[in-house]
Amino acid sequence: MCIYCRIATGELPASVVYEDDYTMAFLDIQPINPGHVLVIPKKHASTLMDLSADDAAHMMVVGQIIDRALNWSDLKCEGVNIFLADGRVAGQDVAHIHLHVFPRFQGDGFELKIDPDSRKPPSREELSENAIKLKQAISALHYAQTED
Repeated sequence: MCIYCRIATGELPASVVYEDDYTMAFLDIQPINPGHVLVIPKKHASTLMDLSADDAAHMMVVGQIIDRALNWSDLKCEGVNIFLADGRVAGQDVAHIHLHVFPRFQGDGFELKIDPDSRKPPSREELSENAIKLKQAISALHYAQTED
């Protein structure tokens, strides 16, 4: 059983800030800033693809609740980041999908650095080709889902 499943079942301690039948939200033990919350589905899902659409949507609803709470709390909060890393290469460090919701404020030291020189804008043709590939995949997935 993964660490987040063990937290969800109460086997491991957590500073829970929200819980319902489907999700749990608790403070991150390695926070970006005070008030950094992790929102997890109680049912194990390693990736976003493993989660039902309803559970994924509900996880975002809970993220919005936490966003509002951060803004209304006495914690320092001038903005909020909501971040989901799907897969190890994307930065997912625990194989149980989770949403990071954390307060931001001027001078907090956290940065998402993207080197502008490493990003070459694609041509309209490349964008169109990639759009076709994604539309085909979406169509195939929709067809597969209606066949189940």
